[in-house]
Amino acid sequence: MLKRRKTPVPWRVILAIVAVFVALDTGRTIARDLFPVELVEFPPAEPDLPIFAAAEAPAWDQRIRERGWILFDRHAPSGQQAWRLWYTGYDGTPTGLRRLGLATSNDGLHWTRHPANPLSGEHWVEDMTIVPHSGTLHMFAEGRDDQAHLLTSTDGIHWTRVGPLDVRMSDGSPIAAGPYGTPTVWLEDGIWNLFYERRDAGIWLARSTDLKVWRNVQDVAVIEPGPAEYDRDLVAMNQVIRYAGRYFAYYHGSKSGSRLWSTAIATSTDLVHWTKYEGNPLRPVQENKSSGIVVHDGQRFRLYTMHHQVHVHLGKPVEFDRP
Repeated sequence: MLKRRKTPVPWRVILAIVAVFVALDTGRTIARDLFPVELVEFPPAEPDLPIFAAAEAPAWDQRIRERGWILFDRHAPSGQQAWRLWYTGYDGTPTGLRRLGLATSNDGLHWTRHPANPLSGEHWVEDMTIVPHSGTLHMFAEGRDDQAHLLTSTDGIHWTRVGPLDVRMSDGSPIAAGPYGTPTVWLEDGIWNLFYERRDAGIWLARSTDLKVWRNVQDVAVIEPGPAEYDRDLVAMNQVIRYAGRYFAYYHGSKSGSRLWSTAIATSTDLVHWTKYEGNPLRPVQENKSSGIVVHDGQRFRLYTMHHQVHVHLGKPVEFDRP
């Protein structure tokens, strides 16, 4: 019986194949290196119970919703509650007034509602982000009909409503009428960077130097939905941090027809061009944990998700001083 002679594979072909696999592996390594493990790995909490939830009815905050905001003062004197959580409460009805509440904590895990709640009177306040600057807290939040507006405070309890944000196209003309919500703001070198969504169809970036007029950097979204299933159709920004020489954005996404949202991360060097993490979402879609932000507690990043109730996941310990 004749045996088939094996034709040796040319060494150039072998080297080419090896080069391809090395390139692919290098690509994966680069992708991983863009996202430090401490920013993306948040194991399941044990037990996975909410650390803050709606009050028992009847109460002004018998339902809570959307993104709240947490500030941690690691330099607070001993005995003072160094953690503050601002959140949105309402009566549970579709048109119920969304009002601002405050809770405080010694450890970021056990919270006490402030006796002055609700803080916002008759103003509609939800989905907020807070930027401390020059002794003033600047709160950017959704007002009624998802219109982004600004409030300020010096103590976090008494807030003054400045009014809706004047957002314009890149040529200075007004943006089209309609919602512009989930405002997320990053302040750097005197420039206020506003990320906002329009019906969750994308995330746009506008800038201001005076907090009065905001102009789009470009008139197309800087982050668009998809192509993955977890954010296939809908996206909204929650937070921007600067870490290890890059910007990182925590956002959430979903697909049309789904009631499930999940938290994800993207990175950028210029706040305009973003790369999504190939391991998104950061927690399984089935958990429905959205409106996520991270807070460094002096030892590690904590991922807080905040829609309907607040959950926390602890990341890997790492030193970090936020600029």
